Amino acid sequence: MYSDLLHALPEVFGLTNFFAVIIGVVAGIVVGAMPGLSATMAISVLVPFTFGLEPLVALGLMAGIYNGAMYGGAIPAVLLRIPGTPAAVATTFDGYPMAQKGQGGFALQVAVVSSSIGGIASAFALMLLAPPLSKVTLLFGPSEVFWVAVFGLASIIFLLGGNPIKGLISACFGVFVSVIGSDPIYGNDRFTFGQLELLDGINMVILLVGLYALPPVIDLLETPLKTDGIGKSQLGTEPIWKTLPRMKHFWKTWLRSSFIGIWIGILPGAGGSMAAFMSYNEARRASKNPEAWGEGEPEGVAAAETANNADTASALIPALTLGIPGTAVAAVMLGGLLVHGLQPGPMLFRDNPDIVFGFMWQFLFGAILLVLLGGSLATNSFARLLNLPRPLLGSIIIVLMLIGVYSIHGRMFDVYMMLGFGAVGWVMDKLKFPLPPVVLGLILGGFAEENLRLALRIGRGDWMVLFSNVTSLVIVALTVAVIVGPILKKKFARPKTQDAT
Repeated sequence: MYSDLLHALPEVFGLTNFFAVIIGVVAGIVVGAMPGLSATMAISVLVPFTFGLEPLVALGLMAGIYNGAMYGGAIPAVLLRIPGTPAAVATTFDGYPMAQKGQGGFALQVAVVSSSIGGIASAFALMLLAPPLSKVTLLFGPSEVFWVAVFGLASIIFLLGGNPIKGLISACFGVFVSVIGSDPIYGNDRFTFGQLELLDGINMVILLVGLYALPPVIDLLETPLKTDGIGKSQLGTEPIWKTLPRMKHFWKTWLRSSFIGIWIGILPGAGGSMAAFMSYNEARRASKNPEAWGEGEPEGVAAAETANNADTASALIPALTLGIPGTAVAAVMLGGLLVHGLQPGPMLFRDNPDIVFGFMWQFLFGAILLVLLGGSLATNSFARLLNLPRPLLGSIIIVLMLIGVYSIHGRMFDVYMMLGFGAVGWVMDKLKFPLPPVVLGLILGGFAEENLRLALRIGRGDWMVLFSNVTSLVIVALTVAVIVGPILKKKFARPKTQDAT
């Protein structure tokens, strides 16, 4: 099998195929940098236009867009506290404070290097571990996936800040939003209030644009005089090769976050958002200076960006080998494979090895090109956004938000809903309610509910089905450790503090 991997390499170095990856990376960065647009949307639009292309050319465009968009979402997340993609939410925690301190250029460079490292690790996982790791996904039935979701929700305690009550309220709001729409088991309407547009639930992009984009834009328009005149020099932009030595101590974070991202990518249904949150939490917990996180810690940007890019190619492991897409983008890519007559599954590796392994090489090259294209394009071009007058910048962002949200389903209802979430986000921001738990609650709330109910149906209502195998018990133990660990740490740290005084 690995000989087929080497045989596919010359095909990828063909001028057309390699150029397709370059175009895809640049287009992905642009798409990811525009709030409301996503890699899923870009690839969905691209697929119908690839009918007449060679399979590797079409797949190279998709791989490039996926890699580029996952990094591109970090650009507005750092500069404007607006996550360009759902997976970039965790990047705002420290990226935006760095920009406010005049370190926006360095934050973008940390993001692009970390994104590239995560993407490279993910591509190698796809290349080398697809057949054996695909078997791991078979261990995760509904009960195991439920406990993974609970583990993610438990990690909210690291995002609550100074007021746990407000954090829990935010998380509960996110979980409530996640259950709006049709019941996943019986199909009954829940909290739709007769609106047909709510039957499919709340779209993640609409919530993110409303919660994260509108409040800072309102602040821009409220206080234009205080923020005008921010020049490129205040971003701290330097050539990327000069800043690389400052990142060398991130290697542990890159390694840990790559592992987390790959693991989450392999698990069907989780996605880059969950990977970024979990990676950020674990990196913060391992940090010697956790209180600095959220105030402009570059390692926080590195953790989030590495994990959400390590999720990209690894999400295709179950997709290519079992036909089970790990993410929405992977599902769209499966559609792209089917368009070109390629049937996902074990036979794909036997019947079309040059194409499937060539696709893997394209993911690797796309991740490497991120540093070459993203390091200069993003830092030197997009960083100039802060030179624009604040009222003009705010107006441009609002227009892009409206266009992006309207383009999701082509209806004004989504725009009104986005504005409503924007008002909620602005109020929460003013009252110091943390926004990250809302997003995590939305991501994992429905995920946990659906798998819990499936597990109970399989077990005929017996709750012991949730503890019926070793995999579930291991995840339960990790969840308990995440909750109890900080409590015990504080309890044992207090006597030492008293003895010191």
